[in-house]
Amino acid sequence: MANTQKRWWPPLRPVLESRDRHPWAGPTALAGLVAGAAVAVFGLPPVDLHSPLHYAGVMGPTCGGTRAVHAAALGHFGESWRYNPLGLPVLVGAFAAVAREAVGRRSGRWLNVRVTHRRTAVVCALVLLAALAANQQAHAELLRTGPETGVPTGLLLYAVVVPLTAVAVAVRLYRSRHPGHHRPPAPRSLPASDTERLRSPEP
Repeated sequence: MANTQKRWWPPLRPVLESRDRHPWAGPTALAGLVAGAAVAVFGLPPVDLHSPLHYAGVMGPTCGGTRAVHAAALGHFGESWRYNPLGLPVLVGAFAAVAREAVGRRSGRWLNVRVTHRRTAVVCALVLLAALAANQQAHAELLRTGPETGVPTGLLLYAVVVPLTAVAVAVRLYRSRHPGHHRPPAPRSLPASDTERLRSPEP
C-alpha cells in the first residue's frame, strides 16, 4: 500500500537546479562581508542603533548582533557567542552564500532551498526566535554595556522608518481593496443598432 503520510521533517530541503531561486542571497552576503570586514578593521560604528525597547531593559533577538559579528570576524568566537549566538552562524552563512554564488555562476547549477512543510518551518522558526530572545534577555546586563555615543540614532531611525512603513502598508492595503481606482476605464460598448450598422457593408 502506498505511503500516504505527509512529510513533516525536515521542513527544508536543499535541491540542485538550473535556476537561481535566491538571487538576493549572494549580493546581500557579499555586502555583509564587506561591512563586517570594515567593522573588523575600523571598529564598531560610533552610532547607537538600539531599538526603543532596549533602553527600557527589554532585549530583542538581534541585540548584541553587531558586537557578535565584530568578535567573530576577529576570531573571538566565545565572546561572539556571549553577545549573540547568531553572530558566528551569520558569518559562516555569508561565506557559504558567496561560495554558492560563485559555484552557481560557474557551473550553471544552483543550490536552492525549498520549504517542504511551511507550517513546520514557521513553528521551528518561532521556537528558535523565542529561545534566542530569552537568551538575550538573560544577558541583559552584558548587552546594555557598551560605548556611550550620546547619539540615539536608533530612536531617530525608528521615528523615520516606522511612519514610512505604516504609510506603505496603508497604500498597499488601499490598492488591494480598491483595485478599480487604478485600472483604465473599460471602453464603452456601442448600442446594438450602431454595431449592426458598422458590420453591414456600405451600399
